[in-house]
Amino acid sequence: MNKFWIVLWHTYTTKLKAKSFIITTIITSLFVFAMANIQHIIEFFTKDEKTTVVVIDTTGAFYEPLEAQLKQGKHDDLKLKKVTGPEEKAKEAVRNGKWDALLVVSADEKQLPKAAYYANTIADNDTPSELEQALQQLKTTLATAKLGLKQEQIAQLYEPVPFEKVALEKNAKTEEELNQARVLVYVLLFAMYMFVLMYGGMISTEVATEKSSRVMEILVSSVHPIQQLFGKILGVALLSLTQFAILFAVGFTALKSSGQELWKFLGFDHLPVSTFVYAIIFFLLGYFLYATLFAVLGSLVSRVEDVQQMIMPVMIVVIAAFMIAMFGLNAPESSFITVTSFIPFFAPMIMFLRVGLLPVPFWEVVLSLVLLIATIGLLAFFGSKVYRGGVLMYGKSGSLKDMKKAMQLTKK
Repeated sequence: MNKFWIVLWHTYTTKLKAKSFIITTIITSLFVFAMANIQHIIEFFTKDEKTTVVVIDTTGAFYEPLEAQLKQGKHDDLKLKKVTGPEEKAKEAVRNGKWDALLVVSADEKQLPKAAYYANTIADNDTPSELEQALQQLKTTLATAKLGLKQEQIAQLYEPVPFEKVALEKNAKTEEELNQARVLVYVLLFAMYMFVLMYGGMISTEVATEKSSRVMEILVSSVHPIQQLFGKILGVALLSLTQFAILFAVGFTALKSSGQELWKFLGFDHLPVSTFVYAIIFFLLGYFLYATLFAVLGSLVSRVEDVQQMIMPVMIVVIAAFMIAMFGLNAPESSFITVTSFIPFFAPMIMFLRVGLLPVPFWEVVLSLVLLIATIGLLAFFGSKVYRGGVLMYGKSGSLKDMKKAMQLTKK
């Protein structure tokens, strides 16, 4: 057992002290902090920026109502300026950068507003959308006025339909709780997806690197394959948890300091503790499941360049699980999601999705966990045998058929 801890701590400390790990952690922490304060950052750079749009009103009756409509909609980043004169002169001024855009407002055959928007580029979709929305509201007001409707009748006509969602099941989440849970589930699913791919690939690369340095024969003769296999897996797992804890601390602090509105929107204060417990359990089990596969496949290649080709099938399974989970965010009760939540290679993401959004019976969660743990056990047993023979295989290798050859080497 002492050799197991040596492998574990050597793997952990070596990677922890690596410049690549330190730089990646710092950059990612800065990214997380920036994303938590993205609203303040955008406001800082755009607080003094205003888009100036000149308006040519060919009717002389639409400019003032349009300006009032924009003020009512609180479009503070948009400034209108009424001009007269030929359109070509105004277009030339826009081309020269004097103004940002030109809006020509005229009347159709029903004496209702229509418009044409001119700008050097139309890549900015916000400004024309705001103007179009304001003109649409102005057109609605004028059209209803022509029909003789009063303001109260117009307001009643466009008043949203009262529509209440009520869950009949006793333990079902409310709509607000579901929206809050979706945010957490999405964040944790994405974190699980990224960490499995990143650190799973690291395990494969670690094994392949040791084989290329020709020290694997010494390791195999002195350390049992099970100890070596799980020493590396747990060492990298501890490394990933260290980085995850740092990023979580940075994100938590940034969200708390960025303002209470965003924190309340995410609703972390109101989420049950069980959701976080399930997140940790499925995160760890999902990591061990895929990490075992990555380590076994890494032992079959002799060169680091061949690692990506060998682990590609596992990466496709991880990507498929993530895509199914994204579909399940909007349809967690579908039979497809229910079935895939019991498939061990999908369960870490899909079952966590279900327990985060639905009142899943406890026996279903237990069954999924038992299947997942049993699969990890079988992979560990089978993987240790493949691993022991695979690390002694040199030469060209890049096919899953090499597992049979590795098993034969184990028996010798």
